[in-house]
Amino acid sequence: MSDAFTTRVLNVASGSSERVVDLTHDCEAFLREAAAGRDGLLNVFVPHATAGIAIIETGAGSDDDLLAALHTVLPADDRWQHRHGSPGHGRDHVLPAIVPPHATLPVVGGRLELGTWQSVCLVDTNKDNPRRQVRLSFLA
Repeated sequence: MSDAFTTRVLNVASGSSERVVDLTHDCEAFLREAAAGRDGLLNVFVPHATAGIAIIETGAGSDDDLLAALHTVLPADDRWQHRHGSPGHGRDHVLPAIVPPHATLPVVGGRLELGTWQSVCLVDTNKDNPRRQVRLSFLA
């Protein structure tokens, strides 16, 4: 594989509760190796039908606010046509239409260019799938 494109898969234990998992440090560690001081793009992709990637503030309550907002927009009740799994699981399959399964971010000088309070996060509302994979890809 060319050094212009490098990829790695993270295995993330998201647990059996709804979570927002901060991946920023994992992204930065990957870029220290893959970008090696170069400019480019980092693509973060979760290959699951019931999870998404969000760029949000964490640690000040915004991650909990996001989950609360998703409960308002996508209630975990019996209204969903998709009915296997836990009650309300159908809404987990709608989540990626609202919180997309990917984000592409600028890398300058080998460093992720996020705003002061921005973090790269996995958003996982699916209580039935406690393990996720997240693919990080750097394109120089």
